[in-house]
Amino acid sequence: MPGHDPAAVPDAVLDVTPEVTVKTRRMNTRWMNTRSAWLLWALVLLLIPRAVDAQGLTYSKGQTISPAYEGWEQNPDGSYNLVFGYLNRNWDEEVDIPVGPDNQFSPGLEDRGQPTRFLPNRNRNTFSIRVPADFEDKELVWTLNIRGETNRAHASLAPDYFIDNVVIMSENGSISAGFTDARLRGNKPPVAELEGETERRVRVGEPVTLVMKASDDGIPGSSGFLFSGGGVVNDDGELNLAAAVRRQPMLVVPGKVNGLHVSWFVYRGPGQVTFDPLQIEVWEDTRPYSNSPWSLGWVNPEPPEDGRWVAVATFDEPGTYVLRGLVDDGGLSVYHDVTVVVSPLTL
Repeated sequence: MPGHDPAAVPDAVLDVTPEVTVKTRRMNTRWMNTRSAWLLWALVLLLIPRAVDAQGLTYSKGQTISPAYEGWEQNPDGSYNLVFGYLNRNWDEEVDIPVGPDNQFSPGLEDRGQPTRFLPNRNRNTFSIRVPADFEDKELVWTLNIRGETNRAHASLAPDYFIDNVVIMSENGSISAGFTDARLRGNKPPVAELEGETERRVRVGEPVTLVMKASDDGIPGSSGFLFSGGGVVNDDGELNLAAAVRRQPMLVVPGKVNGLHVSWFVYRGPGQVTFDPLQIEVWEDTRPYSNSPWSLGWVNPEPPEDGRWVAVATFDEPGTYVLRGLVDDGGLSVYHDVTVVVSPLTL
């Protein structure tokens, strides 16, 4: 069975530790034309100094990572899923932290299926841990230690951390915050079927073909470009540059383009993996015109006619890798993992 990645966030953006949060709101979505796109790019450049003053410096590499406890879900059998993500404070650097003293759970087993490859920026609800119905007042702690800084995420069944599908979709940016109706409440995660074995063996440089068959119920409905509203966009869709320049930057829950898509990424592994075609980013890259559903100007691709998404992966170093195929409809997602053992060319 695929794992459930609910793509949620407890209406907050992490700052220094998972317990320190800043209340946020979601960006609205609107179509924009080419002229508005270029004007907005100019606006982004103009606002960079203000963003630095208001929210602190950002970095491409060299920074630390905090684990995050996103919340808990209750299963029909009475058990619970404790859902975790993380904040990598780098915008470009992917960081590897093997399971061990610097990447562990406690009490009990230190390996609970957490990632060892940490993608840039905010990654919400990356994995979940099922705990029994009698978990009650117990706690699990995820500890990350990097560059001399130790951060922990404490997971419990505290009522404030309860999440369901409507909360997930709202706080993920796929629907308007606080809005719901009967159709949205009935949304189900996509259906995903992995073709081929879940364990593969290849040599360095040899391709691995990954095929995911995916379908969805069409909820939430597909959306177009992301665009900030609130008087910044005129009725005809043109950017009001003067109004936009006067508007102060603020922290927001990133808006997200809805629509079914599949993306493969490295969840665990020692080296670099090249995917063909280039895969959609699964982390919140909000920079304009990035290859990300959270990015201004990004358009969701048309699904293949046969529903089979095909990607080819090649590896530059030997070792054991876990590749994750994320199937996302914008609001809810599921995944399948493939373990690939890569041997050196000399064997």
